[in-house]
Amino acid sequence: MHDFDDDVLDFFIENQKQLFPEDVASSREEAEAFLEDCCAVVVDSVDEVIEYFEEAGVDFDSDSILEASEVFDIGDGRFLIVEG
Repeated sequence: MHDFDDDVLDFFIENQKQLFPEDVASSREEAEAFLEDCCAVVVDSVDEVIEYFEEAGVDFDSDSILEASEVFDIGDGRFLIVEG
């Protein structure tokens, strides 16, 4: 289940160049379709970001995981993780 509410979609549209060199979406509908296609997830805490990468078997430094280009800090305590 995806939790791409308007805040998440708007944030992704405004900040998508954090991960991609060119815009991949210009509307909420395009952003939602793109995020669904690449199996993006919304998590509710830093701990869940770490858990996501641990479960994926990704080697990472927990001190800098939030600086990863695929991790978007929505600003309300949630994080969007987009597989590039």
